Amino acid sequence: MASGGSAIRGSRVGAGPMGEQDRGFHAERIQVFYWCANGHELSPYFLATIEPEEIPETLDCPNCGTPAGRDKENPPLVAKLEPYKTHLAYVKERRTEEEAASLLDEAIDQLRARRGTVSSN
Repeated sequence: MASGGSAIRGSRVGAGPMGEQDRGFHAERIQVFYWCANGHELSPYFLATIEPEEIPETLDCPNCGTPAGRDKENPPLVAKLEPYKTHLAYVKERRTEEEAASLLDEAIDQLRARRGTVSSN
């Protein structure tokens, strides 16, 4: 007779086998500490066989986004953040006022020519 309950009693979904021999091999690793200017500490792990020059000198702090370095007493300085620029700000960097007026007049003339009206210039 079939029961209506779980086939595996006393177990939860996602429970794996116990013991490292059943979970696979864990590679040797080293822990490196980083500190940001706001005092947050990061401690990621890297593969133990990695070359020392391949370990990054700075990382971005996941708490505040500032750079974090390995020297606790002298964390990296925050780079000056440029404010967000609008499309118009980038256009103004590339064009002078005279060029903008000339391009606008040219565009208006083309639009009027398509519509069949006469230019007022």
